[in-house]
Amino acid sequence: MGDISCSNGISNGNGVHGKVFPLNGYRKSCWYEEEIEENLRWSFALISILHTGASPYQDIALLDTKPFGKALVIDGKLQSAETDEFIYHESLVHPALLHHPNPSTIFIMGGGEGSTAREILRHNTAKKVIMCDIDEEVVEFCKSYLVVNRDAFCDPRLELVINDARAELENREESYDVIIGDLADPIEGGPCYKLYTKSFYEFTVKPRLNQGGIFVTQAGPAGIFSHTEVFSCIYNTLKQVFKYVVPYSAHVPSFADTWGWVMASDTPFVLSVEELDLRMKQRIKGENRYLDGKTFSSASTLSKAVRNSLDNETHVYTEGTARFIYGHGSAYKKAQE
Repeated sequence: MGDISCSNGISNGNGVHGKVFPLNGYRKSCWYEEEIEENLRWSFALISILHTGASPYQDIALLDTKPFGKALVIDGKLQSAETDEFIYHESLVHPALLHHPNPSTIFIMGGGEGSTAREILRHNTAKKVIMCDIDEEVVEFCKSYLVVNRDAFCDPRLELVINDARAELENREESYDVIIGDLADPIEGGPCYKLYTKSFYEFTVKPRLNQGGIFVTQAGPAGIFSHTEVFSCIYNTLKQVFKYVVPYSAHVPSFADTWGWVMASDTPFVLSVEELDLRMKQRIKGENRYLDGKTFSSASTLSKAVRNSLDNETHVYTEGTARFIYGHGSAYKKAQE
């Protein structure tokens, strides 16, 4: 789905393994292109390919792009970009931690990039953070190349576990104040779609939450047209498991779409804008670049069309009735053959 092409006819979807690929002669004609839908592509100019690699699960690339700085691409899908990843990660992490009265133990499903851990560790209430990612090569890749997260990886409060998140949660006896799903999108053939199912939420996630605990997950595209891919059914699926469920969204420029998250708990979410802002000042080191109380209030006020769609959604996400975003998971399929 992701391809790198130059006007002289060179086309390189995988990059040059282990080497920087300078594009000095083609600066105006070398582009990264991703097929977002069958009839829609998103592209931007490249400066260079900084690194490429592959694991048994995924293909990995780090690109230096003109509009978005360094960009991490996994299996041909853009995961995050230097200039705007703060929008995604502040939105994923802070609402759940702020709504909890004292979030001291946090479990991250996925998050190999390190940015989710970075945002959690800004909270002075965080005493123990487990980051569980299945792909050690992605984690090591990000440790080496994403300088912004190096301090997070070195923080003594962070415990890094290389394992399948389902297996790790099922095998651990401890429970957590907040569990965060920073997983890859549910792509057909990919390794993560089973971690968006009702059975996983009901029998694996919820039993590992402490009293008053909160679960939050990234939930895919949430735009006016794209929200029906997976966002609406992830919301409806969580409604079958938890008493209180809050969907919210934000525009992420490098994703070329509005992105969605869903937060869920058996304890109501009752904080006002002013209370959220006060907790940010009391708990979080440094200033957020994107999220404050008013921003979250706005993010959780969805458009009329999306609200109506979520209200009328009946699909429950199971392994047999899974929905997928547009994309591919061929690298994972090959690893299983």
